[in-house]
Amino acid sequence: MSSVTERRAAFRAILAGEACIHPGSVYDPMSARIAEDLGFELGMFAGSTASLTILGAPDNITITLTEFAEQCRRICRAVKRLPVLVDADHGYGNALNAMRTVEEVETAGIAAMTLEDTVLPRPHGDGRVALLSLEEGLGKIRAALAARDDPGFGIVARTGAVSVTGLTDALERTRAYTASGADALFYTGIRTPAELDAIAAVATLPIILGGAEGKELSDRAYLAARGVRIALQGHQPIQAAQRAVFETLKALREGVPPKQLQGLPQGDLMARATREADYGRWTRDFLGGA
Repeated sequence: MSSVTERRAAFRAILAGEACIHPGSVYDPMSARIAEDLGFELGMFAGSTASLTILGAPDNITITLTEFAEQCRRICRAVKRLPVLVDADHGYGNALNAMRTVEEVETAGIAAMTLEDTVLPRPHGDGRVALLSLEEGLGKIRAALAARDDPGFGIVARTGAVSVTGLTDALERTRAYTASGADALFYTGIRTPAELDAIAAVATLPIILGGAEGKELSDRAYLAARGVRIALQGHQPIQAAQRAVFETLKALREGVPPKQLQGLPQGDLMARATREADYGRWTRDFLGGA
């Protein structure tokens, strides 16, 4: 099998398993290599981190498919084993745009993508989150499924209906998206165990959970028993990276000599990185490990 085929098979193995895993939040080739070296089963490249990395801007859905797909390609080129799940937002437009998104992201080497039913970009008005009609959301999922070339590439139907339009609508969308042939269901906005229990009672596909908080919704054994196979923890790595860059540049701007900066790797590691074929070895050195 090719490397891409193996990574897609690894993603599907996660969905078919019985455990709930936390993916590593990645946003560029280096973060993806580090996540792989640390043993994460899956990388997650989110729309918000894409906007921060590529545009240096908030997640206002102003990033283009071309920019997003290019970053996906860079990330996938950097890893050997790590499957990457990406948040492809609303597919950058209507059903036809969603089909194009599948073509570009699949070609980039990504293992699977989510496609959400949120109205994006938000129209002028009160700024509240709104959802597409069930018919339009379902049509985009079907279009995305029809567009993929490799049946191993995962299409994940995503909805925030629980917190936007209510549990009844979320359950209706769950049934419809399941019948569409999607490979998994991604939910945002689930706030209580009762809401997850209701979804799990209807969902027959693997569940991916984003943004859930609270002790019980953080219990991986509990989540796994409800069919949750992937639970996001947020995107702390890019936040930590931003903080580190800020502190370093601030210190240099204030006159601290480079050799007096604390917590930096050895200076020769950058040169070694260009020569070292074993990425795992030098990323471990970069992080100060064994």
